[in-house]
Amino acid sequence: MVHGTHNAIEDSRNNDILISINDQLFPRKDAKISVFDSGYLVGDGIWEALRLHHGVLVFLDDHFNRLWTAAASVGMHLPFSKKDLQAKVMQTLKANNMTDGVHVRIMVTRGIKKTPSQDPRLTISGPNVVIIPEYKTASQDSKEKGITLFTSTIRRGSPDYLDPRLNCHSKLHEVQALIQAIQAGADEALMLDVNGFVSTCNATNFFIVHKGEVWTSTSKYCMNGITRAKVIEICNTNHIPCFEKDFSLFDVYGADEAFVTGTFGGLTPVTKIDGRQIGEGNYGSVTKKLNALYEALIENTVHNE
Repeated sequence: MVHGTHNAIEDSRNNDILISINDQLFPRKDAKISVFDSGYLVGDGIWEALRLHHGVLVFLDDHFNRLWTAAASVGMHLPFSKKDLQAKVMQTLKANNMTDGVHVRIMVTRGIKKTPSQDPRLTISGPNVVIIPEYKTASQDSKEKGITLFTSTIRRGSPDYLDPRLNCHSKLHEVQALIQAIQAGADEALMLDVNGFVSTCNATNFFIVHKGEVWTSTSKYCMNGITRAKVIEICNTNHIPCFEKDFSLFDVYGADEAFVTGTFGGLTPVTKIDGRQIGEGNYGSVTKKLNALYEALIENTVHNE
């Protein structure tokens, strides 16, 4: 069984979900896209992932702002508004009778190409928009057990190469990092930046707890995580010392606690890194406190919608 931050409880309802492709609904087994799609051909696409909680798409504005920023950064024109996209998502959820415990993946590619090529001028259609909603609840057992990490030799690139803040379909370097970690017997990969400081993980953002302080990397070389930003906000609101700073594996191995953050799993404790136990090797008290505050923030957000 796969163990990690994306370990979800099995739900047979996902076998019969309807997936939206350019506003048309298809059963899961029939949801297909052309082999001439830009995303398939050259990874020319962007994406977002959201949670549906009690009928509310949590932190929707943050996610859509990130999606529109990604589109602007790759020169992709979106021929619809944020309100239009929200309606598309809600229509897909309604068609599936979904109201809670749902993870929504939105993928937007540049469109269909005339012929296999990188050149955007050979695109002969508007963007392709795919919306995949699934019933997904993070495994509580995985959260209680925590995950293990292995430090990959694959580095997070600098902003002038492939900006780590960009949620794009070009994920091969992260896949390579994850494969290294799996082959080393770990669940996921920890990645360093171009200067050798700790950056992020292959699919989540990384934090450590050091003598009551919460540390995470600077935003220079890490993913532009919504959950990461919310944890920093929670720390500031609740007078928990939190620092975005450069730190190395020296600091990580000596940390009292470590955890990762992501839209799907929220906060997940890290018990071992490179075979070394972190702190007591369990779900630490500071991580538990932050997780409770994060879940309270979601409930408050839903209540105020």
